[in-house]
Amino acid sequence: MSSDAIKTLQQKLFRATEDTNGIQQMDSRDPGLTIQIPKATPAPFPKAPPKTSKAVLGDLKIQQNDSTKSYRQRLSELLGADYNGVEKYRLLQDQNRERHWKRWGPYLSDRQWATVREDYSDNGDAWSHFPHEHSRSRAYRWGEDGIGGISDSHQRLCFSLAVWNGQDPILKERLFGVTGHQGNHGEDVKELYYYLDSTPTHSYMKFLYKYPQRRYPYEELVNENVHRDRNVEEYEILDTDVFDEDRYWDIFMEYAKDEDDPDNVYIRITSYNRGPDPATLHIIPQLWFRNTWSWPAQKPPMPSLSAATTDNDISYIKVKHPEMAGSFLCCLPSPPPVCVDGRFVGDEDAVIQPDLLFTDNDTNLRRLYGGINQSACVKDAFHDHIIPSHKLQRGRSDSQGLDSSSTPRPTGSAPTCEASPQELPFVNPEKRGTKSAAHYIFRDVPGRGGCAVVRLKLTPLSPNKDRSLEDEGAFDDVIEERREEANEFYNSLLLGPISDDLKQVMRQALGGMLWTKQFYYFVQKEWIEGDPAQPPPPPGRQHIRNKHWRHMHIEDILSMPDKWEYPFFAAWDTAFHCIPLAVVDPSFAKKQLDLLTREWYMKPDGQIPAYEWNFSDVNPPVHAWATFRVFKIERKLTGREDVPFLERVFQKLLLNFTWWVNRKDSGGYNVFEGGFLGLDNIGIFNRSEPLPTGGSLRQADGTAWMAFFCLNMLNIALELAKHNAVYEDIASKFFEHFIFIADAMTYRSGDHESSLWNEQDGMYYDAIEFGPGNSFQLPVRSLVSLIPLYATLVLEPAVINRFPGFKKRMEWFIDNRPGMSGRNMANMRAGGRGERRLLALASKERLVRILEKMLDEDEFFSEYGIRSLSKLHKEKPWGMHVNGQWHEVGYWPGESHSGMFGGNSNWRGPIWLAVNFLLIESLQRFYQYYGDELQVECPTGSGEYMNLVEVTEEIQHRIIHIFGRDVEGNRATNGGNVKLDQDPHFRDYVCFYEFFHGDTGRGLGASHQTGWTGLVAYHILQSGASCRLPKTPRTPRSLVNHYFDETIDAHSEHEDTRSLYSAMSGAELNTLGDISPDAL
Repeated sequence: MSSDAIKTLQQKLFRATEDTNGIQQMDSRDPGLTIQIPKATPAPFPKAPPKTSKAVLGDLKIQQNDSTKSYRQRLSELLGADYNGVEKYRLLQDQNRERHWKRWGPYLSDRQWATVREDYSDNGDAWSHFPHEHSRSRAYRWGEDGIGGISDSHQRLCFSLAVWNGQDPILKERLFGVTGHQGNHGEDVKELYYYLDSTPTHSYMKFLYKYPQRRYPYEELVNENVHRDRNVEEYEILDTDVFDEDRYWDIFMEYAKDEDDPDNVYIRITSYNRGPDPATLHIIPQLWFRNTWSWPAQKPPMPSLSAATTDNDISYIKVKHPEMAGSFLCCLPSPPPVCVDGRFVGDEDAVIQPDLLFTDNDTNLRRLYGGINQSACVKDAFHDHIIPSHKLQRGRSDSQGLDSSSTPRPTGSAPTCEASPQELPFVNPEKRGTKSAAHYIFRDVPGRGGCAVVRLKLTPLSPNKDRSLEDEGAFDDVIEERREEANEFYNSLLLGPISDDLKQVMRQALGGMLWTKQFYYFVQKEWIEGDPAQPPPPPGRQHIRNKHWRHMHIEDILSMPDKWEYPFFAAWDTAFHCIPLAVVDPSFAKKQLDLLTREWYMKPDGQIPAYEWNFSDVNPPVHAWATFRVFKIERKLTGREDVPFLERVFQKLLLNFTWWVNRKDSGGYNVFEGGFLGLDNIGIFNRSEPLPTGGSLRQADGTAWMAFFCLNMLNIALELAKHNAVYEDIASKFFEHFIFIADAMTYRSGDHESSLWNEQDGMYYDAIEFGPGNSFQLPVRSLVSLIPLYATLVLEPAVINRFPGFKKRMEWFIDNRPGMSGRNMANMRAGGRGERRLLALASKERLVRILEKMLDEDEFFSEYGIRSLSKLHKEKPWGMHVNGQWHEVGYWPGESHSGMFGGNSNWRGPIWLAVNFLLIESLQRFYQYYGDELQVECPTGSGEYMNLVEVTEEIQHRIIHIFGRDVEGNRATNGGNVKLDQDPHFRDYVCFYEFFHGDTGRGLGASHQTGWTGLVAYHILQSGASCRLPKTPRTPRSLVNHYFDETIDAHSEHEDTRSLYSAMSGAELNTLGDISPDAL
């Protein structure tokens, strides 16, 4: 490139306004530097070859339009009134299999090391068998990990970030955290990173990693956490000094797909020096293949990566894989670093060319075990090549001083070939292999906002014919256009005056959920038996876990709870993930629910797998609820009824329901023990183990969960009966089953009866039954007491009258079993608002008494939602002596004080969004029946009375207050950390924790669990328009009438009000505020 061309490019490249997160401009006081490319006229791209699809032919017409217009403008002109946005168009293309827009996505795990799948030990200790210090040197068997990375949907080819600050003993190429053995509250990631943005098709994604310039404190984080007990807060990265004086890098990663080709991926890595002094940064993006060749007896055809250069001296990596079309990673030269005022560092005419490095994704047996390597160049070669201190360790086992634990040799440690001579280079001098990197060095990047940029492009196009590689301005225009399309998509979800801050929270929540997809690979037979090309695993390993799941064969993109702390699916987590996911991508949400009931997941007896640590554990049966909610959300937002999906999953759930009845009701009395039920340490005893007292535990929540399951199956059956009359009889069967389950809340023991309802306290409690007439309740006020409210269903008169057989059977049962149908449930004879009928465990009287405690701020009602345990137990813990040992339940609003279930979660006081969500929907259903007739004091003792939908709105607002800024700019989830709240380079970013402190709202547990914590996005969409600022007085008001548009196009029965989110209030069919029976 000529000097003038370079100077022109540099002037185009840097401009002095920074958009830190793709959502909102930073404060004007911030002098940050960004990439905001002026919109130049892009050169037209080569036309795609003719194709037969109608949608694709339409795309060709789009290309033939005025090329000076954006793709959005051209598509809008082509579709006219049918235009709903570019991203929605891509979703439709993907759904119709016209374009594979989701082939590339954020499918790398954040942590593959120390997972159950990689554990081949004889004792099941996954944390010790594959520790972090092995991860850079040891090939993974079942998946790959990285920082802000992507892969194809089968994870054959992977891309992610690696960086080096010149101080660390290893490259930063994966996220670090303490293990379950090291953390005082279990495993925990010790990094600062944020999922900032993503569209459902991943046409645009943005990620931020904050990398210290000082040596990363690996040893300090481990040692300090190991020596802390469970009564002390965890030691975090911000508690060290590595971020002092802002000596760190903000590294933004952006991905953008071509407007018309999902296989063209533009990648931009933008790094800002936030510290006061110039600093050097090595940026080392890596491209590699998942190791699939080390395991079979016969080595498969090998993939390969190799170096090449275009006619214009642009370096690129050629990708060849026997199961993939050929592609290229083009590594563009970068301009030199720039100061905040736009001045370049050093020679303005200089460009920074990357050095392409190659090795093989094979285990370094020599380093780890003193063995003989199978390849001359191995997985950790780039560490040796770049870091002087690392290569000194070559040839002997070492752990880089990160962990002193000794780890047994893994599968794959048998020597098979002779060692390479020591004098050979670490990387392949022939520049080929199965793992590659582009090494950029940016020296003396100025402080206080100095910037360095790397651009790469993963493409099937020949680099010599790709014009976008010659014009960095056009390259950046593609990224900016995709970002604008992302803005268009998220703006289309909003109806109503939601604040900018809550819009940002909502978008980061949904973006985080889309980032938290992961390729999950597990074949039980191969995992249990070991691989033919490797030494056999220890014989005893077959009996440690999951030995009964022989049918399991998973190779899918799944929604994870947290890709670092929980890089595996969890059945009941997935159900909650699918609610907000259905708002942005109904097809993906439906696929998640469908997969868990497919024959390669679900056991032949109907059990749904829980999670990889123990697939046989029992999670609450929420799958039917989630399935029907996703079906209804899609119908509400798009008008589409996917009856085949609903019917397919329902048929499998019939098997699951039968499994519950046969396996979890040991006495045949419809009282379901349940066991674990996902609530970890909520009970006084570990509910997954035999009681130390002897006897049987009668779980109020176990029985309530089954009643909830039953009502959802009834609801689905009635929906399906609209299309197939056979389901009317099945609906009648579930109606009767619900009556029997409800009756079991008063259980029989011989000639004696005992109830799980405590009339004196006005709460449901668990009970221990020792024998006929010998039982007692466990008077602990926890979610166990509230979960019976979930079992609530309202039937419309139109629905009842539409199915005369169901109506006749229901009325017969009410008339002929009055003792059963009138006990332990609401009155089914009485018609409610609009002559609706109510099926619920809690009668009106019991509902009011429960809400009296639930809405008491000295018990369950926190400023930030409903606590999992009443605050009453802070001063009045409840306990008992058993066999000389004291067992007690007390109020722990923060982290757990015990090691039960690993000690990394706590249900004895904190706020959990998933169970709050079900409580909110239950109260909304109760309002469908009672209407304004039922008013309760909220909060208890305040003197202010609300109907139940106003109560739900108040709970939603308190949950939103966890994340939103208060009047002083602070977020409760940050726990009072001034840097997180006030620093202009932190304050706009939100972490979505697993659960939250019951008194302060501080985030706890897994820090990136946008799984079920992503439900806050749904709350914002539903009631964010009326949400006040945190810590400000509530203005009494009623928003009740406008919630009840019965169908998409129906007028409200209330003449003077309309839903803020109904079809009547805007052009979009967004009616998430509709909580009518048709919607819920």
